[in-house]
Amino acid sequence: MMKSKILLATLASAIALTGCATTSRTGGSDGLYAQPIGGAPVTTNPTPYSEALVCLANYARANGLESPRIAVGRLSDYTGRGSSDGTGAAVTQGASLMAISAFAKAGVRLVERFDTSVSELELRYANNALIGEENGEQRQIYAASLPGSDYHLVGGITELNYNIRSNGVDVLAGDRVDSDPTGLFNRRSWVMNIGLDLRLNDTRTMETVDVISYQKQIIGREISAGLFAFWDDAVIDISGGGRSLEPVQLAVRSVIERAVLEISAQLYGVDPSAACHYADPIGGSTNVSGGINTASAYGSRETSNVQARQTVDHGHERRDADVRSYLRGRYN
Repeated sequence: MMKSKILLATLASAIALTGCATTSRTGGSDGLYAQPIGGAPVTTNPTPYSEALVCLANYARANGLESPRIAVGRLSDYTGRGSSDGTGAAVTQGASLMAISAFAKAGVRLVERFDTSVSELELRYANNALIGEENGEQRQIYAASLPGSDYHLVGGITELNYNIRSNGVDVLAGDRVDSDPTGLFNRRSWVMNIGLDLRLNDTRTMETVDVISYQKQIIGREISAGLFAFWDDAVIDISGGGRSLEPVQLAVRSVIERAVLEISAQLYGVDPSAACHYADPIGGSTNVSGGINTASAYGSRETSNVQARQTVDHGHERRDADVRSYLRGRYN
């Protein structure tokens, strides 16, 4: 009887806590039904390749190197995959924005071509003499006042493969007597991947000068355990667990930054082995994935380093020992 009372008291406490968590039916003096929880500060959103991009920008500034102007076009989602709950797309629709941010980290000169709606509207207003300057004069429209792009980046997310491989274990242990405790343990892990295909085009000639195709695998884990037992005339059922999945959208950003790192080195005409005093972060001297003739594709450059893209370790802050030693160009 005493154990039953303890169990009932526990249930009553749980119900009381649930009542404390409910919202009021009328707003408080501050106009809110409930105060939002959480207070985590805003943080940066780097990938393992962000340090190498910043390092390349620092090297270019220190040596007076200027890149050609780059415009980022539409990097679309071509996977056709939706989220499991049917609320939208499974992968980010903002790959173009990620590429713009990556080029900015590398210090590459950018011109806006992705969303020109405001500029076009302002131009139309100015053309109709509707926009004035601070001195009261009409804004003038001058020929050849807009800088053009030298190259533009297009492509998209082309792969999203669920459950490339999965494994797990289920353990159920207990006595043959039904009233004895029974324990349960589950563990699962699975791997998926995303793929990206990008191409860099010469804006004037529409010639494709570089092609990059990458994929990144993503891992997920799940673990749970439980206990079921009879306690005199009471029943106890306790379970707990957790699930974690490597962020899919961060994987997309990582693949994009890896590709932009390679492209930016070519735009600067830099031998990556010389940048920031660490070993070549992106590979050798031939382009296995694209087959582009770098001597003609990138114009008259001092180097032609469209890289052999066999290793994923180069330029990665945790897997490339040289990058770990010389982050942001600092060396011992």
